[in-house]
Amino acid sequence: MTPTDDNNATGIVFNIQKYSVHDGPGIRTVVFLKGCPLRCHWCSNPESQAARIQLAYNQGRCLGLSHCVRCVEMCFSGAISRGEDDRIVIDRALCVECTRDCTSVCPSNALITYGARRTVADVLRTVEQDSPFYARSGGGMTLSGGEPLLQEDFALALLREARKRRIGAAVETCGHARWEALDAACRLSRTLLFDLKHMDPARHEEGTGVANDLILENFRRVMEHHPKLHVMVRTPVIPGFNDGDADIEAILDFLAPYPHVEYHLLPYHRLGTQKYHFLGREAPMGEARLDEARMSGLLRLVAARRGRS
Repeated sequence: MTPTDDNNATGIVFNIQKYSVHDGPGIRTVVFLKGCPLRCHWCSNPESQAARIQLAYNQGRCLGLSHCVRCVEMCFSGAISRGEDDRIVIDRALCVECTRDCTSVCPSNALITYGARRTVADVLRTVEQDSPFYARSGGGMTLSGGEPLLQEDFALALLREARKRRIGAAVETCGHARWEALDAACRLSRTLLFDLKHMDPARHEEGTGVANDLILENFRRVMEHHPKLHVMVRTPVIPGFNDGDADIEAILDFLAPYPHVEYHLLPYHRLGTQKYHFLGREAPMGEARLDEARMSGLLRLVAARRGRS
């Protein structure tokens, strides 16, 4: 993809969230790209994981097959069929990105599409709607996911075109990406938000599906090649995974040579549980909850070590 083609580059976006204040400096518009190489048990955006458009089903909204069969009749692949209790069943192996939009015929919006193919120009048209807020607050566009660099051509085209339009960019990454893509993203961004979830490779793989060697190596290379880049490291605190003092101490030890790097703890929440059910999946974390006292203790630990939480 050459820079002159950037406006026409396409990718799969599953959300654009305006007025965010937690995804980089100032007021930001967050563009969420589908696809992620990790499968974190605590993921609050399960619709972000697959790098394809997906059909979701909110059974609570469905009118029932005794009242409506429009989606069954619309689906030519046989992915939607009659199930028990007057409800439909979706065979996700048969459900592919097709030209017949079953969601458009659902009168109760029980069928939802996660993801849409969009161009760079289209995305930035939405982002630019709030440009006055960026100028006043020092904000801009943040690319998130999933892992935005999994769609690296699209992500880099967005960043290049944002720079042309003087939109300050930030990238949120899990760090599990090709170095060449991450390096290019750093050169085009003002801020990098980098997740560090666990220092132990085996525990990291248990919780996310991948080891952390590439992630840690990429972080070291960012520090070496982009010493002036504004970097914010974040750790989602997950009950039973990394909520012990020793878990956070290990990350703090790793970050000790980089005092200029911001470090933040993010408390686990269960806001994405319902979306697992919409996708026909069980939420891996079940009813787990983060102890508030435990989180407060970890915040004090970070403040003591780095002078801030």
